[in-house]
Amino acid sequence: MKIVRAVVTGKVQGVWFRAWTVKEAQKRNLHGWVQNLQDGSVEALFAGDPAMVDAMVTACHQGPPLAKVANVAVSDATGEAIPDGFIQRGAD
Repeated sequence: MKIVRAVVTGKVQGVWFRAWTVKEAQKRNLHGWVQNLQDGSVEALFAGDPAMVDAMVTACHQGPPLAKVANVAVSDATGEAIPDGFIQRGAD
């Protein structure tokens, strides 16, 4: 199992990035969460098969159609608490 934290910057709030992330992560059978941060970025925790985690991170570089991704910063997140399934945190 691979676990990473990704912080996505650019125009990523108000463009359905979190809902898109949940759908894409579920398609890849990943566990984790996604949430908006106060600085306008989106943070996610992806856990699962290493190839699927890598594919999800790659997909985040594009995001949903209205997003304009500037950067995806990825770091190791071993030891994080992982929810069952993939969830969206925070208000809609």
